[in-house]
Amino acid sequence: MKQHALLIGSASFLALMATPAAAQTDPSTSPDSTAAAAAASEGDNGEIVVTGIRQSLRKSISAKRNADVVQDVITAEDIGKFPDKNVAEALQRVPGVVINREFGEGERVSLRATAPNLTKTLVNGHAIATADWFVLEQLSATRSFNYLTLPAEIVGTVEVYKSPQADVEEGGIGGTINVHTRNPLDLDAFTLTGSAQMVYSSLRKSWDPQASGLFSWKNDAETFGVLVGAVYQKRDIRRDGVEVLGYFTQPTASGPVLVPSLIGSALFKQERERYGANVGLQFKPTDDLEINVTGLYSKFGADNFNQNYLAWGSNALGGGGTLTNAQIEDGTAVSGTITSTPGGRAVVYDAIDRKAFAKTWSADFDAKWQVSDAGTLHFKTGYTEAHGDTTAQPFYEGGAPGAFTYDLTGRAPKVSFTGVDPTDPSDLAFDFGSLHKITNTDKEKYAYVDYEHEIGSGILDAVKFGGKYTDHDRKTVFLATTYGGFFLPLLAQGCGGPCDSTDFAGGLTPGDFLDGVASPGTLTSFWQVDRQALEDIYFSQPASVRARIINPPENHSISEKALGGYGMLKLKGDGWRGNVGVRVVRTRQTSTGNLIGVPAGPDTVNDNAFGVYLPVTAKRSYTDVLPSANVAIDLNPNLVLRLAVGRTVARPDYTDIVPRVNLNPGSLTAAGGDPRVEPYRANQADASLEWYPDRDTLVAAAVFFKDIKSYITDDISQEVFPVQTATPNLSRCTPANPAENLYNCTFDVNRRANGPGGTNKGFEIQAQRNLWGGFGAIVNYTFADANFDGEGEVPGVSKHALNLTGYFENSFLSARLSYNYRSKFFITYDRAAPLNQKATASLDASVSANINRNVALTFDAINLTEEKIEQYSGTTTRPRGIYNNGRQFYVGARFRF
Repeated sequence: MKQHALLIGSASFLALMATPAAAQTDPSTSPDSTAAAAAASEGDNGEIVVTGIRQSLRKSISAKRNADVVQDVITAEDIGKFPDKNVAEALQRVPGVVINREFGEGERVSLRATAPNLTKTLVNGHAIATADWFVLEQLSATRSFNYLTLPAEIVGTVEVYKSPQADVEEGGIGGTINVHTRNPLDLDAFTLTGSAQMVYSSLRKSWDPQASGLFSWKNDAETFGVLVGAVYQKRDIRRDGVEVLGYFTQPTASGPVLVPSLIGSALFKQERERYGANVGLQFKPTDDLEINVTGLYSKFGADNFNQNYLAWGSNALGGGGTLTNAQIEDGTAVSGTITSTPGGRAVVYDAIDRKAFAKTWSADFDAKWQVSDAGTLHFKTGYTEAHGDTTAQPFYEGGAPGAFTYDLTGRAPKVSFTGVDPTDPSDLAFDFGSLHKITNTDKEKYAYVDYEHEIGSGILDAVKFGGKYTDHDRKTVFLATTYGGFFLPLLAQGCGGPCDSTDFAGGLTPGDFLDGVASPGTLTSFWQVDRQALEDIYFSQPASVRARIINPPENHSISEKALGGYGMLKLKGDGWRGNVGVRVVRTRQTSTGNLIGVPAGPDTVNDNAFGVYLPVTAKRSYTDVLPSANVAIDLNPNLVLRLAVGRTVARPDYTDIVPRVNLNPGSLTAAGGDPRVEPYRANQADASLEWYPDRDTLVAAAVFFKDIKSYITDDISQEVFPVQTATPNLSRCTPANPAENLYNCTFDVNRRANGPGGTNKGFEIQAQRNLWGGFGAIVNYTFADANFDGEGEVPGVSKHALNLTGYFENSFLSARLSYNYRSKFFITYDRAAPLNQKATASLDASVSANINRNVALTFDAINLTEEKIEQYSGTTTRPRGIYNNGRQFYVGARFRF
């Protein structure tokens, strides 16, 4: 009902926006208009100059109106005026774009009902290296761009290409996003802007600073300019969650049922610190030559501490325990009592302290030369590099036998323990510890050359052709230090004797932990691991104890070289324009990884504590031919029809195409790759009808269809790997070396493979305009439907996405209120089972009050309604998690000179 109300409201609002009225004359030429007077100033020639929100929206509308392709545009004012702290947050306002705030801030974008890895992100026309801060994403090395490393403050314009064009780099089946940084010759001779804010996080109850600044200068002749921008942001966050980490099949008297593997109450804290800077040098010694030298650096500090007190069903039953009083719904034991054997484990408590960061930098040389009256040569070369590292990961794990009763039928899972007091650390044995290090390195060097020659004969307006070469390397290194079994006594030096759980103990969880999330009976209080004590004990060990060794299954690399070229004709006639072209790309791929447990041979490594392994290398190459055509037809001076067709390709994620496996011993699940996996390929068609009654108003509708030839999906199989553990699941593990607690365990492995094709289709409607008295509105709605030709769900697809923004602006005050909604969607397979998310919504606000021409006070708010993230596994009968990131408030000032 709520969903239908949203759709009806959206349709009614669009009808209102499209209705002509006397007040809809062009506000910029209507000095008596209240809205015009509110946000305008008089220029030297007497022209009314629109500024602020309306100026940025006008620029966006103009860019969309004049484009040859189906696209949307965001200007710098849009980003600066929204309550958006990175570009992903700003992009969620664009029709067809959705994000997910799993940790309270948008990190990746999905475009037109595709997963984030099918959206290509460029910065100034080329991809920049990207890496991740979160350890699970470090190990799964995706191609999706992490926008946390790209602060909104350094951006000038963002173009969202929804239809392909031959001169735009391949890689985006969902679409391509091109982020432009500012150029000094486009700004005033002396420009100095900046902002300073304090941010308050409601769950962490802390105030943190952030500031940004930009300086730009150019000489009087406007032949040379320099721009320097910088940003600093600090934010302490907290996320409260109750989660079920997977389900496993358990035989019962009435047949096999699914039982929750791990049910936990999780407290996540993180100290986020973002540094960023960009530099631009622009030379224009003559009208025929322009040179841009740009550099970008961003580092995202992401130290985090996650504590999760868990009921361990799979281990308790796998060790010979019992399930009693089970209530079965939809083939799932949604409640019951699980009792472990005396030597087994019914309780496990994990505390993981990660020293993590993600950083990226790039340097580019860009030259444009007007070689003749009709010909322009463009050359670009550069280098980009990114690192996403967990430099140290002190990990405590305690456990105990016992029993627990659970119930999944409420809003949040409930657990009560027998024989174990969650507030008493002495009830848990210190079972396991580790001090791992995971590093990701992403590098690319590249060179482009383009030539465009104006023809101006008949319908042939110009010819454009060019080529590119990219050399990309991605490497993941996992170094492990494990304190399990006989290694545990080595930690005694840090504890003054054999370590036990009391050596790590701190106070209890916060008094408001899980407020607004928990159901009556949910575990809301347990003892916390003292983070400083954990670090002191682990880091005080001698180098011989802290020595790390390669964990072979999770070490891999890939080298990818692409050589391509394109040719494109620009066409133009009476009342229409467009282009037709083809792009051809040859990709050479070399993947390396390790196969573990293989028979000994001349290349086998057999002196590793994790077992023998064989380094392997796989090579392959493939060619893609990508034709495209776009046409824009002016049906009348205010109405534009766009049509587009093309073929697109998106290469697999790096971990999809390396011989590797990422093991999760706690749930005996894993994820693996295959070098033979083919790219995603699709044929697509797009159409858009756009009405521009004046410079400040847009009403548009677009439809899209993508025929995706082969999705990359999960092929789940069972494989055996060696695991070092003091608490093996005996139903799936057999002893390999009991003296070292080494077992051969059967894992459910998600191996990536090419699955069936499918179709992705939908439509978008959008409208924006000034209304009256300084008020205006922006609304867009996207419907998407994606299906495999066979069984299964397509990742990243929300059938409904709605964005509503209302704003008010006059000479003193600028304010916005933005609402975003996306319906439920499938995320991926996790722990050998589907992971889905319920519908999400957010309400954000932004207010700016001008003290004078140079200074404004600002206030921003994120997630005003404190919406929760709720996830499930295939059906809501099987919950996976409910998380609360709280609200964030920003208070500060902005200046411009």
